[in-house]
Amino acid sequence: MSHDYPYAEKFDVNRTLPEKGRPRAEILAELREMATSEDASWESGKCSGTMYCGDHEHYAFMNEAFGLYAHVNALQRDICPSQTRFEGEIIAMALDLFHGEAIQGTTPAGLVTSGGTGSICHAVLAYREHAAQTRGVTRPNVIKPETAHPAFDKACHLFGVELRKAPIDKKTTKVDLDWVRDHIDDQTVAVIGSACNYGYGTIDPIAELGEIAGERGVGLHVDGCLGGFILPFGQELGYEIPLFDFRVPGVTSISADTHKYGYSLKGTSTLLFRDKALRNSQYFFLTDWSGGKYCSPGMEGSRSGGLLAATWASLVSLGREGYSGYAKEIFDASAVMQVAVRSHRELEMVGEPTFLFSFTSNEFDVYHVNDFMRLRGWRFNGQQYPNALHMAVTRPQTQPGVAESFAADLDEAVTWAKAQHSAGVPAKSSAIYGGVAGGMTDEADEFIRLVMGDMMDRHQSLPPVSA
Repeated sequence: MSHDYPYAEKFDVNRTLPEKGRPRAEILAELREMATSEDASWESGKCSGTMYCGDHEHYAFMNEAFGLYAHVNALQRDICPSQTRFEGEIIAMALDLFHGEAIQGTTPAGLVTSGGTGSICHAVLAYREHAAQTRGVTRPNVIKPETAHPAFDKACHLFGVELRKAPIDKKTTKVDLDWVRDHIDDQTVAVIGSACNYGYGTIDPIAELGEIAGERGVGLHVDGCLGGFILPFGQELGYEIPLFDFRVPGVTSISADTHKYGYSLKGTSTLLFRDKALRNSQYFFLTDWSGGKYCSPGMEGSRSGGLLAATWASLVSLGREGYSGYAKEIFDASAVMQVAVRSHRELEMVGEPTFLFSFTSNEFDVYHVNDFMRLRGWRFNGQQYPNALHMAVTRPQTQPGVAESFAADLDEAVTWAKAQHSAGVPAKSSAIYGGVAGGMTDEADEFIRLVMGDMMDRHQSLPPVSA
């Protein structure tokens, strides 16, 4: 078993520190060659998600902002008070975007985290701690739709919280509200809703979840990690996007990634709270340590101030006008691509998507479509139960001709998929998230462990170039 490692035969493989350092110019040339080659894989606009901005001028701008503070530790605010400005203004701008002004009776607050998983983990931790402190909860549980991100599963695993997975309506992909209502008990600390979910680009009934959460006295976290920095602008542009932010009574926290449609560098997200008390509950203090009094507002310790600077720079350089303009281009490109999918009776759109859409087929394995589209350079995200393909439309897809190329290639892919199905040829590709055919059995778990181990450890066994 192996993963592609195209550089093993071209560049030296380092298993130990070199005896003597290499010239900086030589190192930079090697890095530049690899980066240029890898950028070509998404610059065509045929890659789902992954690169949300795709604007090299914007990247260069953020890299410059990052570079000014890359060496700074965001913990040390006495030396670098700029970090307090950056983080505070990022949180304030995000609260404004999600209508923090609608919050009455409490003081809203937030955190800047390391990404979507970081925001979700901090949210689960905050709900666990707050419920223990205010309600005496000792056996906490969280309820999430099955479609909500696996980061919630990870957070519950890490923090000893029971996770209850609510079923979804197979047609709409939205969470079963009656199931949620019936499974809340005195140990439930929060309910989850997605706006939008990663798999299908659909939005859970947040208003209804808010009513349930309010009635039962539990929190409601809205996971907007993916859609948080584009859906608000879609609303302003007139697209049919239901309310999902702090204007909905019952919403107590929201996660939204600045490193996705906020067009910042990877490694930043925002987590916003209706009430500062909820955020403060997950602070960690150790006041009797011999090294001094220790306190941490989040799980991370040292952080590069460059990420805060770059995120702040992205938000203030684009402004509402810039984000709205890009949102319109993305929604328009997605609409063209969705029309192309719906033009084929053999394909079926899953739910009512937003900028991200997913489609399946009742006539053949949709992974046959994926196999063909790969030959044309397309890279989709795969799903299972049922097999489906999704396209997260980003700025690279708004380039002239990309959406039209998708439609033309899809026409040929459907014809090819029907022929493969008739010939009894199995599809070569499968879901990116998940296991192997038949579901997540022990054998599938072990297979994934082997794949991940190979990916992480392969560099240790590569022969040097001279071998």
